[in-house]
Amino acid sequence: METKDVLYELRTKNGMSQDDLAERVFVTRQAVSRWENGDTIPNTETLKLLSNLFHVSINTLLGSPRELICQCCGMPLDDSIIAKNADGSVNENYCQWCYADGVFTYNNMNDLIDVCVRNMVNDTVTEADARSYLRKVLPTLDYWKRYEELSDNGQFEEFKRKLIDEINALGIEGMPKVEKLNALVGSYVNLEYPLPGGMKAKFLKDDTTYLGNQLKDFNGGERCFGVLASMEFILICTYGEGGSNPELLLYKKR
Repeated sequence: METKDVLYELRTKNGMSQDDLAERVFVTRQAVSRWENGDTIPNTETLKLLSNLFHVSINTLLGSPRELICQCCGMPLDDSIIAKNADGSVNENYCQWCYADGVFTYNNMNDLIDVCVRNMVNDTVTEADARSYLRKVLPTLDYWKRYEELSDNGQFEEFKRKLIDEINALGIEGMPKVEKLNALVGSYVNLEYPLPGGMKAKFLKDDTTYLGNQLKDFNGGERCFGVLASMEFILICTYGEGGSNPELLLYKKR
């Protein structure tokens, strides 16, 4: 799609008139009309405003001339998983698992590889193949090449360590000791719990990145423990295969 078609589709999908869009990005209605006719394209600053308004990358606004990949894990990017900065603006260099609200969630390449491998192994890709590929690709990505410049000197890792200690101190029966917390996104986790009357409670926001892990029952049971946490809360649940029949064990505000 060309920029004119992308802008028209985003505007109409969001129920905006040309006047509405013009007001939101500080231009005239005539300017919007010229964009949608293909006579001109927005300038750089206006593209940034449009990106944040519609929650899409500038690459998308320009018709996707480049293939975006996360510069931390190497995953292909689309607008549904693209990261956001601390101010809510779109950051098209990273996915929302690797970069959450202005914070890099991985400071150890081996930890990231462990997480990625679990999602890459299938009938045609072995664990050895996946690890070999990631060890070759990750060092070429911008985050790891500029790690000393971009990292927070271990501050986020220290926060995770304190959070892990706090979770383990809860002493949940049957739950193994938590060793790691990985980045998880609300829509990916999709945790809902049944309430009386057939209603469901949803604990996570779809576009928010949390920390969590899945743990096997220490006593050898078939159900798993799910641990999720953030600056605001700790949540622990159990569930069966494929996340079936979730049961909330603990929800604790921090």
